[in-house]
Amino acid sequence: MNHYSLKLNQCLTVLPEIRSISGNKPDITYEDITFDSRKVTPGSIYVALKGINTDGHNFIPNAIQNGAVAVIGSNDMPTELPVPYIRVENPRLAMAYAAAALYRFPSNEMAVIGVTGTDGKTTTATLMYHILRKAGLKAGLISTVSAIINGREIDTGFHVTTPESPDIQRYLAQMRDEGITHVVCEVTSHGLSQNRVAAIDFDIAIVTNITHEHLDYHKTKEEYFAAKGMLFKALGQHPRKLAPLAVLNYDDQASYTYLSDIIPNTHKICYSASGEELVSQVSLKKVVTFSKGLKAEILFRNLPDHTEDRIVSVQSNLIGTYNCANILAAMTAAVYGLGISPEKAAQGVQEVSAISGRMEVIDCGQNFTAMVDFAHTPNALAVALDSARAMLPISEDSGIPPNRIIAVYGSAGLRDREKRRMMPAVSVEKADITILTAEDPRTESLDMILKEMADEAVKHGAVMGENLFIEPDRGNAIRLGLSLAKPGDIVISFGKGHEQSMCFGTVEYAWDDRTAMRAALCEMLNKEGPQMPFLPTSNRETQIQK
Repeated sequence: MNHYSLKLNQCLTVLPEIRSISGNKPDITYEDITFDSRKVTPGSIYVALKGINTDGHNFIPNAIQNGAVAVIGSNDMPTELPVPYIRVENPRLAMAYAAAALYRFPSNEMAVIGVTGTDGKTTTATLMYHILRKAGLKAGLISTVSAIINGREIDTGFHVTTPESPDIQRYLAQMRDEGITHVVCEVTSHGLSQNRVAAIDFDIAIVTNITHEHLDYHKTKEEYFAAKGMLFKALGQHPRKLAPLAVLNYDDQASYTYLSDIIPNTHKICYSASGEELVSQVSLKKVVTFSKGLKAEILFRNLPDHTEDRIVSVQSNLIGTYNCANILAAMTAAVYGLGISPEKAAQGVQEVSAISGRMEVIDCGQNFTAMVDFAHTPNALAVALDSARAMLPISEDSGIPPNRIIAVYGSAGLRDREKRRMMPAVSVEKADITILTAEDPRTESLDMILKEMADEAVKHGAVMGENLFIEPDRGNAIRLGLSLAKPGDIVISFGKGHEQSMCFGTVEYAWDDRTAMRAALCEMLNKEGPQMPFLPTSNRETQIQK
């Protein structure tokens, strides 16, 4: 990647909400920007952010000692610093613009498609990326799984959602420098509310759905909706080559109504997986699911090339009927926002073999199905279990599936506690066996988290030792799920998906559900395989309740 540097005075011309500047030196040049004092190197701007447990202003001396050439913060400084101090209203917003300025505002030279929502963002963004590539466009992708630049996959780190603004601007600059013309960016509510994408101009905004999630951070449903809405309200704020477009999910009436109301003058196109063709431009006419994917027929109305309405057949390797909505979202944006033909978009959908950690099948030769899925919200768990149920064969005698679904999952510590009640209610209704286990307990008591969840499961009719089990160690919980499986059953480990770590206390331990599932299967089948990853609970005496 090209080396970038910028005069501090040039940066100051674009920083929003500057309150005061002390010690300004016009000859200062910066080459990096970071909010972690430990990562400061000579030539960096250090941004002091206030977090829940720490205040970055306390680390300003460390940053200067490590070579910071300037500091951005929001506090008044009792004494003048030996480097320029730029006091701003919002340091996160300033950091985004300082990073964008350093890299010459890369989003200005590319078409940028943002994908937000509670569930389905990564899948929709990945589908969109492959559609663009199939259409012959030079495309890049920034998602919670990774960044992809000219086919090279870059890991964005542990527990990362939308990367921080210096990282995302660096990725965008690298893409632009390598000739990429279109970028798909997964945008979370945290990324929006924390101004990580503040200095990016989006051309197309896609929403998948807005359901229960992140109320530990946003506090209310209204604040959560408002955070998602920021992506759509930003459309059309600056002149762009493409006309701004909002892609809305008509089936998710809460988000459809809210977003329609806050962007009355923005061009909107809606899609519907429930077949609401009278109000939506893109609707699902028919779908057939099977164990290795789905086939669908999709109606496109009022096409941008003014051709007649037409039905296009789509084949996908993605498992689960809920993926129809993700496919519709991506195809709608491609066809109505970028002028890609429905047929070419369908070819792009077929290119996607699987999404990492999303209903991902782990096959070691066992006589039942083992899967890993990222579902960690009540809605995502419900639709994943419904899709798994649809995969089971129907008994000709009873008309119901003779096989069972075994769900293994937990609920994160220091996060939305209401989910701990909602998710067990879902699994008791939609799974046959529920196994509760660890999922990033952080500094909360894992035993108390599991007790809360188990109590709620029992309230909804679960019976401990029959269709409800508690196993604090996630590796043992997966082993238990596999040991209970009979031929033809489906065992799914939910909540971690593609993630590469699990947090106990304040320590991130290397953990991958896919590796754990494969390790447990190979143990059971007496085959060579990976070792079960270690967690602090691994040394604990097993608490499997049978």
